Amino acid sequence: RKQTQSPASSNPRVATPSISFGKSAILRKELERVFPNSFFNESGHIFSEAELVEFLKDADAAIIGTEIITDQILNKASRLKIISKYGVGLDNIDQEVLKSRNIALGWTGGTNRRSASELALCFMLGLCRNVFGAGYKLKRSQWEKEGGQQLTGKTVGIIGCGNIGSDLINLLTPLQCTLLVCDIVDKSKFCQEHNAKQTDLENLVTKSDIISLHVPLTSLTTKMVGEKFLSRMKPTAYLINTCRGDVVDQGVLKKYLMQGSIAGAALDVFAEEPPTDEEFLSLPNLMVTPHIGGNAKEAVEAMGRAAIQHLVSFFRNFQARD
Repeated sequence: RKQTQSPASSNPRVATPSISFGKSAILRKELERVFPNSFFNESGHIFSEAELVEFLKDADAAIIGTEIITDQILNKASRLKIISKYGVGLDNIDQEVLKSRNIALGWTGGTNRRSASELALCFMLGLCRNVFGAGYKLKRSQWEKEGGQQLTGKTVGIIGCGNIGSDLINLLTPLQCTLLVCDIVDKSKFCQEHNAKQTDLENLVTKSDIISLHVPLTSLTTKMVGEKFLSRMKPTAYLINTCRGDVVDQGVLKKYLMQGSIAGAALDVFAEEPPTDEEFLSLPNLMVTPHIGGNAKEAVEAMGRAAIQHLVSFFRNFQARD
């Protein structure tokens, strides 16, 4: 592996509020080697807005994960020159505010694609084969031999065919699924090469046995999965969300799961994290994980190293300009 070189700069203070970055001994060591004046979130919890303001106020640079970065957050961070994204989603960072404050943004897309696509595939297999439900019952001494159905041959709808959605299609190829793709970008060439079909949202929702969401959070996708969407799904279909919690209207999904209007769902992300609706979380036809899609060890290290490298390049260029 190529080693990151020390930046030609005067020891900037680097703030890293992300808990998962700070938990990685490898990433901490690599960051401190090139930026000895680095500090981490040692609190064990996600910072509140006030805590984040305090944490960033004397920083020259920050490595940001899922923390929400607004004008109010940056108001007291007068020394901040660059934010480097640890992860791939940028919906939590107000990029217009960064531009107005002349704060640079370092970002590399797709670094956790395999980690996230593997979890989506895991959800598909687990839901179809009744792994989650049967396993949970057995742990409560209920021996129920219901093996579900095979994923092989099912119609899978992929909404959002970017880095993760396209990688999921690669993983599904050996399973001979009928693959439907919906994206605002023309993916016809990719679909032709991967035996998939690009279609509109209406057709995908009504035809799919499994629907997997892989879209960024925008004004177009916020609560995209609501009453209209869920009412058009097959009653035997499953919904999977590993992208952003607010893409799904959780209240409406809860109603459909409680009614049995769809077969089930698997969620790695939530509008409120951690979620607090215990009735929703305990539904037998809902599988949940605590936003671990992009957090496989290999992905954490790849995302962290990309974030570090953006800082190295920035401060080397910054010093050269000076």
